[in-house]
Amino acid sequence: MLTEVSATRYITPLREGGSLPGLVEADDLGTYVMKFTGAGQGRRTLVAEVISGELSRRLGLRVPRLAVLDLDPAVGRAEPDEEVQALLHASPGPNLGMDYLPGSLGFDPLAYAVTPEEAGRVVWFDALVNNVDRSWRNPNMLVWHGELWLIDHGATLTWQHNWPSVANAAGRPYDASDHALAPCRPDLRTAAGELAPLVTADLLAEVVALVPDAWLTADDETADPATLRARHAELLLARAALVSGNITVGEPTPVRRPAPPGWLVAPAPRRAGEDR
Repeated sequence: MLTEVSATRYITPLREGGSLPGLVEADDLGTYVMKFTGAGQGRRTLVAEVISGELSRRLGLRVPRLAVLDLDPAVGRAEPDEEVQALLHASPGPNLGMDYLPGSLGFDPLAYAVTPEEAGRVVWFDALVNNVDRSWRNPNMLVWHGELWLIDHGATLTWQHNWPSVANAAGRPYDASDHALAPCRPDLRTAAGELAPLVTADLLAEVVALVPDAWLTADDETADPATLRARHAELLLARAALVSGNITVGEPTPVRRPAPPGWLVAPAPRRAGEDR
């Protein structure tokens, strides 16, 4: 089970993410980044956060400690932002807390060197969980006390948003060309040899058991949580056996400057004799 704590003070919203997470204090004297059940992305993103976050931890990658964070919306009554107040009131009860890493910095490849071995482990893991949100545009990694930490796994396990198509998900390719660590020459062969044997049925059963039932059945209260846990575990087990041969690292997508709006584009000059 994840540690269960209660929020005692809402500190401030964090506006870097689209889900508007908040910084809170809890009754264990810890400070957490809270991700809300009432956010627009839905509770399935919290399912992905727990499964991918705790799986990566068990594979030896650094992830902030996760907790189930109980929220009484009254703790944020002094927050003046109406959008934040609406989010708090839409999220009573258990939410997800991620241990706050004070003084951490966003990953910058020019300031922090990552070895091919470490890059390979991160890219292989992201391929396993089909993480579509660790690109050079948005790395979702922090450097804390000189070490690389992974955050924000809500965009993983994309198959859970369309279970009818899950039959094709185990062998789905993973294009890592735009991955934030692609320039670090990730050693995928070594990573696969180290990590794939660790992804066992017992390990996955342990990880999926950490997800609260209410988050699993958020969109269908008649769904069976045990069945949904088994689906996640079976798919990840099958994917672990196949993903190593389905990762490509090619040229990154070029940066394209946005086109100016039409009203800013000057009309072409008319030539002599053209109709007006």
